[in-house]
Amino acid sequence: MTIAHAGIFSPAYIVSGLLVGVLVGLTGVGGGSLMTPLLVLLFGFHPSTAVGTDLLFAAATKTVGTSVHNAGRSVDWGIVGLLAMGSMPATVLTLLVIAHFGTTSHVVTSAISLVLGVALLLSAISLIAKDWILRVAMKRNPDFGLQRSIGLTIMVGFVVGVVVSISSVGAGALGTIALLFLYPRLPVVRVVGSDIAHAVPLTLIAGIGHWYLGAVNFPLLGSLLIGSIPGIIIGSLCARHAPEAYLKPALSIVLVLVGIKMLAG
Repeated sequence: MTIAHAGIFSPAYIVSGLLVGVLVGLTGVGGGSLMTPLLVLLFGFHPSTAVGTDLLFAAATKTVGTSVHNAGRSVDWGIVGLLAMGSMPATVLTLLVIAHFGTTSHVVTSAISLVLGVALLLSAISLIAKDWILRVAMKRNPDFGLQRSIGLTIMVGFVVGVVVSISSVGAGALGTIALLFLYPRLPVVRVVGSDIAHAVPLTLIAGIGHWYLGAVNFPLLGSLLIGSIPGIIIGSLCARHAPEAYLKPALSIVLVLVGIKMLAG
């Protein structure tokens, strides 16, 4: 019996959820950047199953995050709506393409590995360079954040919808960086809160689509959530005391190595 077919509430899955939750709470890195490659490379799940399960995992965990941000008035629902105008059609179109080829087909499996690898590399870059990117955005685009950002925000939503529906990764890496450029005068906490809020309907709809296509492992999902929910709480509480100067570069190196591994097949 392989690890991927272990018991319903396997301790290995619960511990993995716990560790990923702690890291998400400490660094803010999207869970998909860590969980999806972990399920594929360590536990041997098919990429489609890893992506589908992680999408619903993300929907559950980011619902909690959205509640926290909304309570703190750090969600711009106008931006969320614009992102959704692009991401919802993109998600449906992407799911139709996946259904056409089949979740276990070589075309879909190769596409997942390619998009996942690229998204992980982008996540690593955003983790290291977010502060620098914000400074550049505010210097080069001081007038952005008004009417001219509307169309571009919808376009960003479309791209994020495609990437997330294929790989379950990218909402945090691509979405946050793009919003920092489009809305440099918006407080970073509102950019992050808006991106997390948008990820909830995006990952939920994409996850339901993957479930309909038979690419979600619910026992695995339950095990991951048992570990991740307390993990995120622990990580969030410890975040202010974490050695960020060392933690984020180390995590970035891990994401780069995993991304290269996914691209190399």
